[in-house]
Amino acid sequence: MGKTVLLNRFLRQAEQADWFTVELEGSATESGHEIARHKLGRALLLAVRRLQRSKHFSEELKAVLGTVKSFSLSLGVASIDFNVDQTRGRADSGRIEVDFEEVIEDLVPALQKASSAFGLFIDEMQDIDPELMSALLAAQHKAGQKGWPFYIFGAGLPSLPSILSSSRSYAERLFNYREIGALDVSASRDALLIPAGRLGVEYEPEAISELLTASGGYPYFLQTYGQAAWDIAEAKIVRLHDAREAVVEGNAALDMGFFPARWDRATPTERNYLRAMAADEERGSRTPDIADRLGVPTSALSTTRQGLLEKGVVYSPERGRIAFTVPGMASFINRQSAEFGGPAQALEGGTRGA
Repeated sequence: MGKTVLLNRFLRQAEQADWFTVELEGSATESGHEIARHKLGRALLLAVRRLQRSKHFSEELKAVLGTVKSFSLSLGVASIDFNVDQTRGRADSGRIEVDFEEVIEDLVPALQKASSAFGLFIDEMQDIDPELMSALLAAQHKAGQKGWPFYIFGAGLPSLPSILSSSRSYAERLFNYREIGALDVSASRDALLIPAGRLGVEYEPEAISELLTASGGYPYFLQTYGQAAWDIAEAKIVRLHDAREAVVEGNAALDMGFFPARWDRATPTERNYLRAMAADEERGSRTPDIADRLGVPTSALSTTRQGLLEKGVVYSPERGRIAFTVPGMASFINRQSAEFGGPAQALEGGTRGA
């Protein structure tokens, strides 16, 4: 399963254990940053409302309502009526790092008494704005020091660990990192064969090989190509020609939505950089090689590279190397070569936009 599905599974388990849970999703746009803060304030209010109806609601928790109300109001969220006044002097300074920590600090005693915990579940965490990210990491750090039952569960692109570390130097010690990579050949095969077999549908061995090669074991691509093969096949068996047509149809679907969502974030200069990367396909690229292809000094590309890193289109697996954050991006760019006017072109004026 993908990162979002897995994160939601964790969330459901926490809810079943009567945790105090809040969901959040990052967005790379400026308006998205503001929306994320607004959603955090509103989600806290709604979580408190759910808590009021639970068996764990107590006088201690009732006393916290005013702090949550103060925090939400400081984020510009119209308060849900709890029949309680906001707590003056708690979580109302307007400094999100201070205020969010005070919310947790006030919640903790009541949660500990109820043998519960506060779980914050964040999807697309790499897109949280820097100030809010810093506040969240500071709160998690304090929770670890104080033994508070507050836990962040984050899902994001491969660039997330480096973004966390750049926000707070101690971030690498706060979390356990788990990479959700491609499925191996056996698991990829099962992902296609088992659901089909339950409904009496088979695959020719050559058809399976075609779909496994095209997907590279990436779960979302397996779903896309598998669905296309299911729709195309006319009999109770998926043949090689069905699989080949499914790859074409699947690529067309990916090229309409999955990849453009990332490509469209890039400026014209950044797209030139990505085209130069695409020459290395899915292996990742050495930054000197990209500079050579574009005919500019390596130093001239630092700003362009940083812009793509911040947008989550690429990440740096190691010093001096750069790679796409999602598989298949190089193939997408190469498929569009006719539309883009052929292979990568050098940046106009050498260092323009760098």
